[in-house]
Amino acid sequence: MKAIFDERQWVHDPKHFMANGTLYPNPEQPRRIEVLQSGADKAGCSFQAPGDHGLGPIAALHTAEYLVFLKTIHERWKRIEGASDEVIPNIHPDRRRASYPRSAVGQAGFHQADTSCPIASGTWQAAYWSAQSAIEGADLLASGEQAAYVLSRPPGHHAFEDLAGGFCFLNNSGIAAERLRKAGRRPAILDIDVHHGNGTQGIFYERSDVLTVSIHADPVRFYPFFWGQAHERGEGAGRGYNLNLPLPRGTGDDDYMKTLKTAFDHIEAFGSDVLIVALGLDAHENDPFKGLAITTPGFGKIGEAIAKLGIPVLFVQEGGYLSDDLGHNLTSVLSGYQSV
Repeated sequence: MKAIFDERQWVHDPKHFMANGTLYPNPEQPRRIEVLQSGADKAGCSFQAPGDHGLGPIAALHTAEYLVFLKTIHERWKRIEGASDEVIPNIHPDRRRASYPRSAVGQAGFHQADTSCPIASGTWQAAYWSAQSAIEGADLLASGEQAAYVLSRPPGHHAFEDLAGGFCFLNNSGIAAERLRKAGRRPAILDIDVHHGNGTQGIFYERSDVLTVSIHADPVRFYPFFWGQAHERGEGAGRGYNLNLPLPRGTGDDDYMKTLKTAFDHIEAFGSDVLIVALGLDAHENDPFKGLAITTPGFGKIGEAIAKLGIPVLFVQEGGYLSDDLGHNLTSVLSGYQSV
C-alpha cells in the first residue's frame, strides 16, 4: 500500500494545551509521526512525499478568512506584550453570527473552538502539508489505486470550515472527500476515532453529495460534548446524509463490529464508490483518553471488514495518542485490510 507523508509536518510542536483550567503537556506530539511511520512500515507501506496542490483544494472547504488567520495569527499573537509562546484563546463569541473582531485575541476566540488546539510557530506549515498529503492520497485513488494511507499530522476531523479544535486545524478527511467528489466520485467518510468527527459533520451537514458516518464514544460526558448524538441527521439538503453511532464508554470489539455493520449498510445504500476512513486509533483499550476498549486484534478485524466493502479506501490518520500500542494498532488495521 502506498503511504503519503511530508517531512514539514514535524514542525508543529506546541508544548501545552489547557483542560479543566490546567495546562498539560500536549499529547499530539511530533513523536507520533515516528511511531505511526514504523507501524505503517510493518504493514508493508511505501512512503512518498506529496506534491504541492496549492490552497485551492483546502479553500474548497475552509473560508479565506480562516486560512488568513491560521497563516498569520502566531506572528500577530507574539506582538502582544506578555503573550504566551502558543496561541490559546481565552474568550469566545456566544454564537457564530457574532461580529468579527480585528484583535488577535478576539480572532483566536472566534476561530479556535477550545483550548486544545494550541497554535505554535510551525502549525500553519505542518497543517498545510498534512492537508497536501491527504490531497495526494485522494489523487492516488482517483487515478486507480485501490487503497492508500495518509499520515496526516496534525489531524483534522475536529476542524470546521472556519474553526479549529481538538488538535485539528484543517479537515484533511473532508478535503480528500471533496477532492474525490470533484473527480467524479461518490465519497463517504467513515470516522472511527474515539471522538466524534464534529468538524467533518459540520462541514457537510447541509449537503447530500458526501455521506458522513461517525462511530465514537457517547459525547454526553466525553469530548466534543456538543455534537455526535444519534438524532443529528443533517439539515436541509443534507437531512439523512449524516449518521452518528455513539457507543457507551468501554465498548469492546464484539459490540463495535455490530455497529460497524450498521455503518456499512448506510455506506452501501448511499452508493459510495470510494471511502475515506478517518482513522483514529484512540478507540484502543490502552489509549490515554480511555473512551472505548478496542483491542489490537480488533483493529485488524475492522480493517478486514472495511476491505470487504470492495471499494477503494483512503485511510487518513486522525487521533491515536502515544502509548506502547499505537504503532501496533496501525499495523493491525492496515494489515487486516490487506489480508482480504
